[in-house]
Order: sequence, then C-alpha cells, then structure tokens
Amino acid sequence: MPECMAAAGLAVPTDGPVLAAGIRQFTFHDAQAPALRNVAVSFAPGSFTAVLGASGSGKSTLGRLLAGWLPPGGQGTLAGFLELSGARLEFDGGSRDPRIDPAQWGRQVGYVPQDPAAVLSTVRATVAEELAFGLENAGTERGDMKAAVEHTAGLLGLRSQLDQDPARLSGGQLRRLAIGCAIIPGPPVLVMDEPFASLDAAGTTELATLVRDLLKRGTAVVILSQAVDPLLMEADAWVVLSGGTVAAGGSPAGVGHHSGLLPRAIRRLGGVEAAAPSVPRPAERQSGPPALQLRGVSFAYPASPASRMKRRKSPQAGELNGPALVLQDVSLAVHPGEIVAVTGPNGAGKSTLLRHFNGLLRPATGSVAVCGADIAKAPVGKTAASVGLLFQQPRDQLFERTVLREVRFGLDRLVGPAMAAHHAAAALRAVGLGDAAEEHPAELPASAQRLLALATVLARRPAILALDEPTVALDGDGLALLDAAVRSAAAGGAAVVLVTHELGYARSAAHRILALDGGRLVPA
Repeated sequence: MPECMAAAGLAVPTDGPVLAAGIRQFTFHDAQAPALRNVAVSFAPGSFTAVLGASGSGKSTLGRLLAGWLPPGGQGTLAGFLELSGARLEFDGGSRDPRIDPAQWGRQVGYVPQDPAAVLSTVRATVAEELAFGLENAGTERGDMKAAVEHTAGLLGLRSQLDQDPARLSGGQLRRLAIGCAIIPGPPVLVMDEPFASLDAAGTTELATLVRDLLKRGTAVVILSQAVDPLLMEADAWVVLSGGTVAAGGSPAGVGHHSGLLPRAIRRLGGVEAAAPSVPRPAERQSGPPALQLRGVSFAYPASPASRMKRRKSPQAGELNGPALVLQDVSLAVHPGEIVAVTGPNGAGKSTLLRHFNGLLRPATGSVAVCGADIAKAPVGKTAASVGLLFQQPRDQLFERTVLREVRFGLDRLVGPAMAAHHAAAALRAVGLGDAAEEHPAELPASAQRLLALATVLARRPAILALDEPTVALDGDGLALLDAAVRSAAAGGAAVVLVTHELGYARSAAHRILALDGGRLVPA
C-alpha cells in the first residue's frame, strides 16, 4: 500500500495551485448518502477564497479533507484526488488508496476548526507554551521561537494573555489562540472554519488585518462560513455549497448580485435577517421580586502559576494587589418576561457573569438571588432547576447517545415520565429537531448541536435562561429558530439573559442591552 507523500519540504508551486481537490464523492462509513459530491476547488498562492454554505451543506467536511483532518479511509471513502504543492494523490475508495499523515499534511496546511479547542495540544499550561508547541516539535531555535510567539500574539491581541492558562480564556480569546497556532509555523495554506464566530469587534478587525497580511505574503487563505462577513466581500472567489455539492461559484459581486444563488439560510451582512424585526418594548414589571438579582458582585480567578512566578520576579508589577477582579461591584435585576443582552470585548468576563447565576461560580463579595432566594448556600443542582445555562461550547453540554436521551436527561426525576416526554418533544420541535430524536448528537452539524443544547435547557422550562453566545454556528434558519424560542420563553414568563457579540440581533430581540467592560456592567 503506498505511503503518504510527506507534505513537509515540498516546494510551493509558482505556476499552479498550492492546494486543490477534485471530489467526485466522499461518503462517511456509516452514511447512506455522500456528504460531498462533484466538488472541485483550487487555491493558488496568495488567493483568497470563501466557501459559503448553510448548516449541513458540507463545508466543514470539505475543510477537514483539505486540511488532512479527515484522511480518506479513516472515517469515510473518497473518490477523487487531493493535490498539495504539486503532488497529487488519487483515491477510488479501495484498499490501495494512498494514506495521508495528518501531522505531515498539517505542516503545509494550517487549519482552524469550528471548535477552536480541538486544535490545541491540551498539555501546555500557558498561551505562550501553546503557541510554541508546534515550533518546539519542529526543533525551532529558542530565540526564534520566542520572537515568533511574541509576534503572533501581537497580531492577534494576545500579548496580555501569554502567561494565562488556555482553559481560562474566553471563547473569542480561544479562537484567536487557535488561529495563532495555525499560522505560527508559516504554512502556505490557511483554512479557517467560521473564524469570526465569538470574536468581538476588535478581534474581527485584527483577523481581517491578519488575513490581508497573509495574502500579501503569498499565503492561500480559505474561509468556510455560513454568514457573509464583511471581509468575505474582498475574496477573489466564492464557492457556494448546498446539499454537499457546488450550487454556485464566482466573484463576490457576481454571486452576490444574484440573490437566488445564495441559499436563504446563509446569513447576509449583519447576520440578523432571520430574526423578526421589532423595536424592543420595555418589559412589563410584575409585582414581587425580580427573577434574578445580583447585588454588588465581585469576583477574581486565582492567579495562574506562571503569573505568580512573574509577580515574584517583579513585585512592583502588582504582587501585593492580588489577582485582578473579573467582576467589580456588579448589580443587575432581571424581571420575568424580560430579555437582557450583555455585550463586551473578549475576555471581559461575560461567561464568568453567567456562571454566577446558577452557583457554578461564587462571588467573592456580594450576593445572587434567584426567584427572591439567595443561592449562596444552595447546591448547584438545586439552583439549576430554576436557571437554565446554555454553555458557549455545545461539547460542554452534550454527552448522551441520542438526541432524545439528551433532552430527557434528568427530566423524569424533575417532572415525572409523562410530562418529561411532553417537555422533551416540545423542546425538540421548538428548535427544529423533532425528526432527529434518534440521531447521535455528535453526528449533527454544529448549528444543530447548538440548537440541541438549547433544547436541553428549554425542556426544563426554567425561570431564568442564561445563554452564552447562542448565535455562534447558527445559519439563518437556526437563528430564526433561536429567536422564536427566546421570544416564546420570555412570553411565557422566563427571564432571559443572553451574551452576544451580534449587536444587530441584540437590538432586535432584547429589551435592554448592557455592556460588561473593565469588570463593570453599564448600559450600552
């Protein structure tokens, strides 16, 4: 059986594509139908391509194939070819197909998946060590490695996080780190799947600047997206996928001018067309206590070992001040039926704020009350019955074998078997997954996984919904389902707090918009 052609060391062609694929068909081993068919793409040095598609269109599968993260033969069969730096590998789905070594392939093709944590080593204690991990494995000289880490961190706004534990990063910071890990070796091709998801305005601007710089240096950049972000208007070409095949292709002006060429589920500029436009109305205040009330909440994470070491070496840098406060004297009251949106830069503490609502984190000072009762001494499990928390990453919330088991988990004990079945079915219908009850959560597209995680929260019908970046990974249809579910929950009396960087959606759906920055919560 032929071995993989080692990607490392191959010369980058100057008169042809650096990466290309001709996919007659790619089918996962347990699938009835191909995930991709009749897809041909080619990327020249310094070219910028946007692959657009709604959830389930096949764009992430294509990205993983291009990046060597889905080696043919491992999880599926490929009929067609992959070409890297002028070396073409032909596949027919048989036993004599060539094998791809993802590590070798990855030296030429940098890849940022939808879940940024998937690209990290998980064995490094700081952001700096994580950025240096690939360079260490390649035997890079220490001085060069340190300079590359500093430079890359500067490009992505991570200089102040170099000593921080990656596990403590916000979703947006984690995505910046994943992009940094992909570009730091200087691959001739960079493939990024939904790179703008969870980035704040500064991160979006920095990423756009980075892409333009990479293009000037001759890097081929491929962005997979279900939203037409502003940067994608600068692409040389758009490839539109639908149902696993190419539905349209050409320049942004050519494809964008004919609205029928873009599936309705692809979100246009601004990304909120799916949300029903409305002018937020003041929530009707009800008698009795707020559903959720924070009074003077302050909180700080313990300093990381690297930060403590740095302070010991430089006591003047703030050794005696202790860890910086993430939340400072935060007060908030949310009434039944009210929708409150919280915005703020990456790393501001928005996810930290939400985790105080159900007691996953406890304030250093101040108090949190749910339905009028202080939760300081209440077990997290008890508080969770009243506070439904949607995590930023569905992988932190999904663990069962089927969609229905996922939504029903714990419901029998909470409301009884008969009501559990009713609640679960209603929640799945609300998020458009009524026909997917027996599917495995891990096999759903990213958009559907997020909606499933939302369904697990809705099924419990909590008094408070705390949603962390709920729009991430949603296409237009998914955003419409989310919007309808949020409005329905609020109309039923739930208090809703949603963290989001999508100001357009926040303005459409929320009664109030607050900003968290510098540890303080203020009107936006």
